[in-house]
Amino acid sequence: MKVMALFAGSSRVTYLLASAIILFASCDNLATNTEDDSLSDFLPASEVISNMDAGFNLGNTFDNGYNATDSYENAQLILLYKSAGMKHIRIPVTWMEGFGGDALADEKGEVNFNHPRFLELKKTIDFALQQGLYVIINAHHERHFKEHYDNSAEFDEKFTTLWTDIANYFIEYDQKLVFELLNEPEGAFGQMGGPVLHNDPVAIGYTRKIMRIGTEAVRSTGGNNEKRIIMLGTNSWGNHNQIFSNYPDQASLPGNGSDEYLAIQVHSYDPWEFCGQEGENSAYPGDQATASRMREVAAHGRALGVPLHYGEFGVGRREDQAQRNTILVRDYYRTVVQTAKAEGMASAAWDDRGWFGLTNGDAEQGFSFTYGIVPHMLEKP
Repeated sequence: MKVMALFAGSSRVTYLLASAIILFASCDNLATNTEDDSLSDFLPASEVISNMDAGFNLGNTFDNGYNATDSYENAQLILLYKSAGMKHIRIPVTWMEGFGGDALADEKGEVNFNHPRFLELKKTIDFALQQGLYVIINAHHERHFKEHYDNSAEFDEKFTTLWTDIANYFIEYDQKLVFELLNEPEGAFGQMGGPVLHNDPVAIGYTRKIMRIGTEAVRSTGGNNEKRIIMLGTNSWGNHNQIFSNYPDQASLPGNGSDEYLAIQVHSYDPWEFCGQEGENSAYPGDQATASRMREVAAHGRALGVPLHYGEFGVGRREDQAQRNTILVRDYYRTVVQTAKAEGMASAAWDDRGWFGLTNGDAEQGFSFTYGIVPHMLEKP
């Protein structure tokens, strides 16, 4: 709708009025491609991932509230990224904890869809979809769940309830809304240096099981969710190196590889000595090493018959932000984006507007890109 153009560079009042017009005049467009006329048109995950191309994370917002969850502010960021050429947004969402106990879902996993924060989330999702972007929502921190998961029916039912509720709520949304089941499984699911190690076979088994449970919960709701793109994750904070042990073959996937609407999301902050907030530019092994490992990961995805999404990557600095304002760092970002695209994968850079920030400013005065990283990463090879 052309009314969306009214948002750009305009006031909060204009934004609210335009939002009201959209909800009144075209609410059915927010849930396009309903079950009656669209399931046959849904693309397999391989084509969707290719279409998603490069994207960004709305980080530290609905996952922990460090940034405002206000939909007007989010809309300004979405417009900025879209103008640069981004094709999708990943919106991390923490449902069952956080925000000082003011959670979106209760201890059983039942979601309160009238919660003010959820309503801001919905507005943000709807705005991004109206802008033509693909939107990924997930279950993000959920630390208690990850740390205490014990393979019991209680935990499995909680996860089933959570994703059944989410899937039912968004059942009429079209294929541009994507579900990512669990961000960065850790704790009981295994992590490097943790009390349960990343290569523990029980932890890897838990990771596969929880992905299967989430997939079955979404698919069981029917309608558009029968062919909704679902993203699986890898343990040890989603590390891309874990794809080989987590999903060695099609038999390790939900549906044994028969579900063509599955994708796998991986993350890469490798090497941490370079990418981490205490890292140093001198630790970067070079663009060739970065691209080489990504190609190996991509080749494994092709062997599985499942497309891949690099859902987080980036370089952060707690103190010395000047290190990020360098051609070396900008080239790293561009290498990840270009390699992903060349290998048929999509990618979403992590933007927390802090140590890993890619944008700066505010909604009223306007946002801009930090250190020119985003324009550089999107340059054509």
